[in-house]
Amino acid sequence: MNMKTALVLLLLALATIFALVCVLLTRARAPSACQQQPPAQEEDDGHSRVFADLSPEELAQVVQYLRGSLGVPLVDAARAKPSDNCIASVDVQLPAKAEVLRFLDDGGARPPREALAVLYFGAQAEPNVTEYVVGPLPAPTYHRDVTVQKYGGKVPYHRRAVTGAEYAAINELIQKELKKAPRFLAACCASDGTSLATITTAPRGFKSGDRTTWFVLFHAIDGSGFFVLPVGLEVLVEHGPLDVSQWYLRQVFYNGHYFSSTAELENAFVTKSLKVVVVQKPQEDTVLGSMRPLLSPGAPGPLQFEPQGPRYSIRDNHVTYQGWSIAFGMNPNTGPRFFDIRFRGERIIYELSLQEALALYGSNCPGGMSTRYLDGSFGIGRFAYELVRGVDCPYTATYVDRHYLSESDVPRTNQNSLCIFEHDTSLPLRRHFSDTHSLYYGGLRKNTLVIRAVSTLINYDYVWDFMFYSNGAVEVRVHATGYISSSFFHGQGTTYGNKVGPHTLGTMHLHHIHYKVDLDIDGQLNSLESHDMGYQTISVPWSPENTLQQPFLHREKLERENEAAFPLNASLPRYLSFTGPKPNRWGHLRSYRVQVVSFPGEHLPTSSPMEKAISWGRYKLAVTRRKEEEPTSTSVYNQNDPWTPSVAFADFINDESIANEDLVAWITVGFLHVPHAEDIPNTVTVGNSVGFFLRPYNYFDQDPSLYSPDSIYFSSEQGIGACGANPLACLPAASCAPRLSPFQYGGFVNISLGPPLGRR
Repeated sequence: MNMKTALVLLLLALATIFALVCVLLTRARAPSACQQQPPAQEEDDGHSRVFADLSPEELAQVVQYLRGSLGVPLVDAARAKPSDNCIASVDVQLPAKAEVLRFLDDGGARPPREALAVLYFGAQAEPNVTEYVVGPLPAPTYHRDVTVQKYGGKVPYHRRAVTGAEYAAINELIQKELKKAPRFLAACCASDGTSLATITTAPRGFKSGDRTTWFVLFHAIDGSGFFVLPVGLEVLVEHGPLDVSQWYLRQVFYNGHYFSSTAELENAFVTKSLKVVVVQKPQEDTVLGSMRPLLSPGAPGPLQFEPQGPRYSIRDNHVTYQGWSIAFGMNPNTGPRFFDIRFRGERIIYELSLQEALALYGSNCPGGMSTRYLDGSFGIGRFAYELVRGVDCPYTATYVDRHYLSESDVPRTNQNSLCIFEHDTSLPLRRHFSDTHSLYYGGLRKNTLVIRAVSTLINYDYVWDFMFYSNGAVEVRVHATGYISSSFFHGQGTTYGNKVGPHTLGTMHLHHIHYKVDLDIDGQLNSLESHDMGYQTISVPWSPENTLQQPFLHREKLERENEAAFPLNASLPRYLSFTGPKPNRWGHLRSYRVQVVSFPGEHLPTSSPMEKAISWGRYKLAVTRRKEEEPTSTSVYNQNDPWTPSVAFADFINDESIANEDLVAWITVGFLHVPHAEDIPNTVTVGNSVGFFLRPYNYFDQDPSLYSPDSIYFSSEQGIGACGANPLACLPAASCAPRLSPFQYGGFVNISLGPPLGRR
């Protein structure tokens, strides 16, 4: 090797070393290993505990206090007869908003922590449902009856929910009656009745005071949904008397025919005056609706994980994430609820809560045609069970337990029933590639914090999502999945749905979901404004002989509640905003826009005697003045007495002023579901989601996502590997592979399989 060649090689080596040093220096901010970075902690002094659900210890204290303070014997609701007294449920009693705000914002005293206890008094001269506020927790010393204050009088006893113990007694009655038709059951269903499952319907009659319920019978197959296996038999049970021995079957329905009893049904079969459709019990490996996989498991799919650990922080009932601060909880009846939602230190929402889920069915069988389920009366939050890691939520999500006391004196826990995670939507929140004047790229990942629960209301599963974005927007969405509810196919069944099995009619139904949103934009006093586009014909300024249809922005301030109640069949202004009293930098009032994404369909006609109980469903959106005496749009008592509802939402709208007032938006979303062949085995979430957005509208001076740490910007003159410009170029890759917890599931631990009566 000559001297010249050696010098060239030396220079090349030096240049390579220099380049490597530059790269290392440029990438110096990249972690050398997968170091867990704690999320930025926002100040949390425990104030959010004012909204917290009751702990198991607090629930137990309330039960102990009531047992020793009411002066009447109390039977455990798990085994109480209708003629007994029992504690039906206990939940937190939230303080008045004014008290809370004095505490949160003005340094006032912490409101006393209290519980709301619902008691069934069946062992009284006048049986009734009574609600008590009990406090202070954790060591109660007082209780006060708030029933009359809330409902204008005592709640009649027939409005109470049907308990598990009551369903068990009904099941015994049905089994006793089925034994009177042994030859019919053997011929129609290859059963003696004990292998048949039943589902309740609701409401329970046609007038206030009724307590008669149709129960639909299905073939029961272990490990599979029986909801799509009707046998054609339905029974109407009278269970109004407090004495269970007085309950009886009022009517029996089979394949389009009605009978006064199972004995009459048996006689019709024996005398051959009844045509029987043979519905053999399916085998487990061929059963319609089985969710057992048809293929062996394949390779695992993509996995979402946080390279340096979660970027959100959870303490008790409080979560923070990139400027967001949220207090979360779960109402046993109505499901997820959120309070004191702040972004960048400013409260935007005081309360965001699910209110009700309605499923309204059509069919040519009595159970299906009369069903209007109000799921809050069954327990949307109570039946939010443990989530399956990696399916219901990302594998690495944070899972939170929820506690409740309902139909038992012992608190119960639905472990891992709420999940919280940051979600990469695989879509830019905003981006631009510049190919003119100068070359650069700027973009921002659309990450969102998701708080999710899934409620299983016997056949249907509802996925409740609440999402918080870095631009200050909130998205609320519900997906429907689970099994359809079906009827036996006979006659003109396709008038009410589609045939989805040999004897199965997938019955059409409406899903209507209702939410409460108490927005506080720049404080409590807000107004409502609509912005929409119109056209005006003008003479063209530079060519007067021509005209132009010019779009213009029509602005309107809605002054009264009646103006702000938008029926389902009316158009909704495309921009509808809650405005605060202060302008942004550009002179526009700071606002948040309510944007509804939904196709709720037709509401139950107002001529229906039960419509007033679900009158919130008349409206896509209604804005009313906030009142402490109007905390919810419905009541758990409305299901069993919709003809005289305990809470009628229509009464909230009485044309009061909504200018510069504390306002609440009541939002209805929903869709029509006509079941079809692809709903077997069960319904997919694709296309079965609805919801709404709360979006900043002149609330900021510019998009607050500018401050997101996920922004990327680089130009043609800048190294795309520079960590300062592109943090994605500096991911620690293999060294940050997730260390996954072993898969576990305990969701079956706290489930008590009672009589298979469906919704309990």
